[in-house]
Amino acid sequence: MVAERANVSRVAVSRAFNPHTSLKPEKRELILRIAQELNYSPDRAARALVSGRTHLVGVIVPDVCSNWESQEIDALTTALQAEGFATLLFKTRTDYSMDEQLLAYMRGFNPDSVIAFVENVKPKTLTRFLHRAVPIYVDYPLAGADGARDSGPLFDRLNILQYDGIDQAVALLQGYGVNRVAYLAGIDKSRASQARENTLRKVMADRGMPPPSVIQGDFGYDAAFRATLDLFRIGKGADAIFAANDVSAFGAMDALRHELQLRIPQDVRVVGFDDIAQAHWKSYNLTTVKFDLDERVRALVRLILRRLNNPQAPGLEETLNTRLIVRGTVG
Repeated sequence: MVAERANVSRVAVSRAFNPHTSLKPEKRELILRIAQELNYSPDRAARALVSGRTHLVGVIVPDVCSNWESQEIDALTTALQAEGFATLLFKTRTDYSMDEQLLAYMRGFNPDSVIAFVENVKPKTLTRFLHRAVPIYVDYPLAGADGARDSGPLFDRLNILQYDGIDQAVALLQGYGVNRVAYLAGIDKSRASQARENTLRKVMADRGMPPPSVIQGDFGYDAAFRATLDLFRIGKGADAIFAANDVSAFGAMDALRHELQLRIPQDVRVVGFDDIAQAHWKSYNLTTVKFDLDERVRALVRLILRRLNNPQAPGLEETLNTRLIVRGTVG
C-alpha cells in the first residue's frame, strides 16, 4: 500500500526505514510521510529473515539501579536507537553469574550483538548461547600486562586503561604529602575493583610509596560509610581514601564529616572513580578519576558496527584512557 501510494518499489520502502541505506532524501521523506499517514510500520521479523539481522543488541549488567550503570544504560540505549537498534537488557545474579536458562532465552531473540559488562559470564559460556553474534567485553587491563588473548571463542573487547588517571590522582595526593592511602574496594568478584586496586598498588610502588591498605566495600554508600568508620575507630586511619567508585567515596565522605568530625581535605583527602553526574554536586565536589561516558558509548557502538560490516574479522578492539578531574576533596 505504501509503495503504491508513493509510486516506488517495495525495496525502496524497506530502504526508507533503514538509516544506513542510500536513498534520496526527498524520496525517503515521502515514503515515511505516507507510512505515517497509513499507520504502517515494517515487519521486523520479516526483515530479519531477509537481511539476517534483527537490529537487537543484548546488554548484560550486574545492576540497573546503581548510578554508573543507570547512566551508562541510558546513554547506550539512546546511541543504539539512533543507529536503528533496540536494546535487550539482561541482569545477572548478585554474584555476577548468569542463569543458563536466561542465556537460552536471550538466544531466542538472535541479537546482532551482546555487550557484557560482567566478566564472570565468560566468552566460552556466552558464545554457546549465541548464533552469529560476537560478544563485546569491557576489560580493564593492567599497565604492562600481556594483552594476548586466550585461545577460545571469538569476542571483541573495549579496553579501559586506568593507569594514567590513577597515576594523576596519586601524584596529586603525593604533592600534598599523603603517604598512607586506604583503598575502599568494591565487590570481591568485581574485575573492575580488582583492576583498580592492582593499578593503584603499581602506581604507588612506581612512585616509591608504601602499598595501600584495603578496606572492603561493595560499591554502595552504606558499606563505604561503615568501612570508613571501622578504618578510623578500629584501624589506623589513613591520610587519604581512594574509593573504587564515586558512590563509595560519598559514603566515606559523610562518615568522615558527620560521624568522625574530620575535615576534607584538611584532615583526610578523598578520591573517587567514574565521575558520575552527582560527583560535581557542591555537597561532595569530588575529585575523581573519570571515564568519559560519551567516548565509552561511541566506542561500543563502533565495535558493533565494525563487526556487522565484517563478520569474519578476528577479535576487534577499542581502547580508552582515564583522566583525573580535580575538585575540592584533595586540595
